[in-house]
Amino acid sequence: MSLIKHDIDYKKWLDGLKQKFRTVQVKAAIAVNREMLQFYWELGADIVEKQAIAKWGDKFIKQLSVDLMIEFPETKGFSERNLKYIRQWYLFYSQNHQIGQQAVAQLMQIPWGHNIQIITKCKDIGEAIYYVKNTSLHN
Repeated sequence: MSLIKHDIDYKKWLDGLKQKFRTVQVKAAIAVNREMLQFYWELGADIVEKQAIAKWGDKFIKQLSVDLMIEFPETKGFSERNLKYIRQWYLFYSQNHQIGQQAVAQLMQIPWGHNIQIITKCKDIGEAIYYVKNTSLHN
C-alpha cells in the first residue's frame, strides 16, 4: 500500500479537493438552471407576442414544438406541453405588477419542475411568491 494514502496532510488535502469539486458541480448546475430559465422567460414572452399576431387555428405552439424538436432532438424541453407551460409561467408572473425584480430573480433559482408546480397549483400571485421565496436555493 502506498505511503501517500496514510499521509494525514494528503488526506486533508484530498478531502478538501473533493468538497471543492462537489461545490463547483452544484454551482454549475445552478448556473445552467438559471440560464435555461432566463431562456424560458424570453421564450415565453416571444410566444405571447407571436401568438398575438398569429392566425386563429394555425397551431403555432404545436408547429414551434415540432420545429424545435427537429433541430434539438436531444432536448426534452420543447414538447408542446412544456411550451404551453413556458407561456403560462411567463404570463402568470409578467402580467402582475406586484411582482418585483427580486421575485423574478428568485424564479430563476428554482428548478423548472418546481416552477411548473407553483403556477399550476397556486391560486394567486401572492401564494406563488410565498412558495418561490420558500423554495429558493438561497434560503
